[in-house]
Amino acid sequence: MGELHLEIIVDRMKREFGVEANVGKPQVAYRETITQAAPGKEIFKKQTGGRGQYAHVELEIEPAPGEGFVFENEIKGGAIPREFIKPTEQGVHDAMERGFLAGYDLVDIKVRLVDGGFHEVDSDERAFIIAGSLAFQDAVRKAKPVLLEPIMRIEVVTPDDYVGAVNGDLMRRRGQFAGTEMRPGGAQVITAYVPLSEMFGYTTDLRSATQGRATSTMHFERYDQAPKNVAEEVIAKVQGVASK
Repeated sequence: MGELHLEIIVDRMKREFGVEANVGKPQVAYRETITQAAPGKEIFKKQTGGRGQYAHVELEIEPAPGEGFVFENEIKGGAIPREFIKPTEQGVHDAMERGFLAGYDLVDIKVRLVDGGFHEVDSDERAFIIAGSLAFQDAVRKAKPVLLEPIMRIEVVTPDDYVGAVNGDLMRRRGQFAGTEMRPGGAQVITAYVPLSEMFGYTTDLRSATQGRATSTMHFERYDQAPKNVAEEVIAKVQGVASK
C-alpha cells in the first residue's frame, strides 16, 4: 500500500477506535542469497558433566534462482540416522530465516546433505538442529552472499510538458526505463523499474514537480542484487555501525 493509505489507516485508528500508534519510517523488506556453490561442515560437541551432545553434519549449497529452499538428503550407509535428517533440515531452515549479512531471509538456495556422523549415546535431535544451522552458516560464508532489494514497476501518466522532469527524477532514484507510450490528449505513460528504497515520498514529489497534473501507480516486480554501496549501507545500519 502507498504511504497515503497508511497515513489514513493510522488516522482512522486514532479517531474511530482511540488507538494511539507509534509510527516509524516504512521499512524495506530486503532478502539475501548466495552467488556460488560452497561446502559447509560442523562437528558439534558439548560436554556438560552428564550426557553430552554430539552431531557431525557436512553439506553443500548452491544458488537455486526462483526455487526458494530446496533440501536434498544424499546420506548413504546410515552416516546420519534417518531420525536426525529432519532436525538437520530444520536447523538449516532456521538459519535461512535468520539471514547472514543483515538478518533478512536467505532465499533461492539448494542444500544437499552429503555426510556426517553421530554418537550412540550423545546424539539427539537438538544437537543435529544446531549442527545443521552452523554447517549451513559455514557454507554461506564461503558462497559470496549478497543482499537483494525489491524492485517496483512504476507507471507515471504525465502531460508532455513534464516528461523531462519526471524522467530526471526517476533516474536520480536509480530507475531503469522500460518505455514511453503516448496517449490521446497529449499525455504520456512512462514505465520504469525502480528500487523500493528510493520510492518513499514519491507521490508528493511527483505532484510538486508536475503541479499536481501527473499520477503514478506502483507494483512489486522482482528482487535484484543491491549495488555494493547500497548493501554496505543497509548492513551497517542493521549492525549499528556508521556507514563509511
